[in-house]
Amino acid sequence: MTIHFYGIPNCDTVKKARKWLDARGIEYAFHDYKKEGADAGKLAGWVAAKGVDTVLNRRGTTFRKLPEADKAGINDAKAVVLMEANPSMIKRPVVEHDGGLLVGFNQMEWEAALS
Repeated sequence: MTIHFYGIPNCDTVKKARKWLDARGIEYAFHDYKKEGADAGKLAGWVAAKGVDTVLNRRGTTFRKLPEADKAGINDAKAVVLMEANPSMIKRPVVEHDGGLLVGFNQMEWEAALS
């Protein structure tokens, strides 16, 4: 199984998810948004697959600090632009695997998808 894991290394949820994968001996390629950025094409695909409300992290400080004009009227295209410019606004982690896409860390969901 090919797994591409996207996130930020110091994020607690990313750490928990990586620990979970490591404990099960599941190999993955890690993509660090802080160093490698976020690809608009991938973001658009994730939003199309899971919805903007799943992929865009509206609860984080980066989003909350945006000017009100940037937060207003967010559609798929605007969300992609915002997340590409501010990868901290992408819900973490995002995992692409042979069977689909996981956004966020939910142990039961990950067990079902990756076991």
